[in-house]
Amino acid sequence: MNLSDMAMPWWEFVLRAIAVYVALLVMVRLAGKRTVGQFTTFDMILLILLGNAVQNSLIGEDVSLLGGLILAATLIGLNYGVGWLTANNRWAQSLVEGTAVKVAENGRVDYRRLRKESVSPADFEEAIRRAGLDSQADIASAWIETNGSITIIKAGHS
Repeated sequence: MNLSDMAMPWWEFVLRAIAVYVALLVMVRLAGKRTVGQFTTFDMILLILLGNAVQNSLIGEDVSLLGGLILAATLIGLNYGVGWLTANNRWAQSLVEGTAVKVAENGRVDYRRLRKESVSPADFEEAIRRAGLDSQADIASAWIETNGSITIIKAGHS
C-alpha cells in the first residue's frame, strides 16, 4: 500500500473526527468537573482506553499516512476552533466548559453537589486546608470552578 492510498475519501476522515470529538466532548462534560491534577490512576487508564476505543471510529480500515495526517489536522483544528469559540462567546463557553457551581455557603457544605461534580469530601477538605482554614465553619462560600479547581472564600472577607 502506498502511503497516500486512503481507504476512504478525505471528507470521511473529517466527518469521523468531528463526530468522535463532539461525542467525547459531551461525554467528558457530563462526567463532572475534575482538573488534570486531580486525575487518579483510574482516570489515566480510562483516558488511554478511550483513545483505543475511538481509534477505529476515527480511522476505520485506513492505515495511510495521509489519512492519519488528515485526522490529526482535523482534530487540532477542531480543538483550536472550540478554544476560540469559547474564548469569544459566553454561551459557547457555558455550553462547553460549564459554569462555576457553589458548593458551600456560610459554613454549610452541599455534599450532594460535590458528588454531582465528582469531587470527593476528602478533596474538598484538602482545599479547605490549602485555603488556610481550620474547618468548614470558616467558609463564607466555596465554588467548583469550570476547570475543576475549588475556590474558597473565607468568612469575614468579601
